Amino acid sequence: MSMKHDFQADEMVDVLEVIETTDLMDLVVFNDDVNTFDHVINTLIKVCKHTHEQAEQCTMLIHFKGKCTVKNGSFEFLKPMRDSICEAGIDARIIS
Repeated sequence: MSMKHDFQADEMVDVLEVIETTDLMDLVVFNDDVNTFDHVINTLIKVCKHTHEQAEQCTMLIHFKGKCTVKNGSFEFLKPMRDSICEAGIDARIIS
C-alpha cells in the first residue's frame, strides 16, 4: 500500500516597498516693509491654499520672526507657488 503525502508548500512572497525619496524643501516667505497683512494673507490663501487661519498665523510669524516656512515639498512642487508669491510682490525663496 503506498501512502501519498500531500505537502502544502508555504510560498513566501517578498513585498518590495517602493519608497519615493525626494529632497524636501521649504518655501519661505520673508518680511518686508511694503506689503500689508491683508495682501500677504490673501496671497497665501490663493497660492498655497491655506485656510484663513493658517495664512494669518504665517503672516504674524513673518512679521515678528522675519520669515516663515509656508509650504514643504519638492522643488518642482514649490516653484510655481514661489513664482506666484514673488509676482505678488512678496519675497519668497525655496530653501533646502
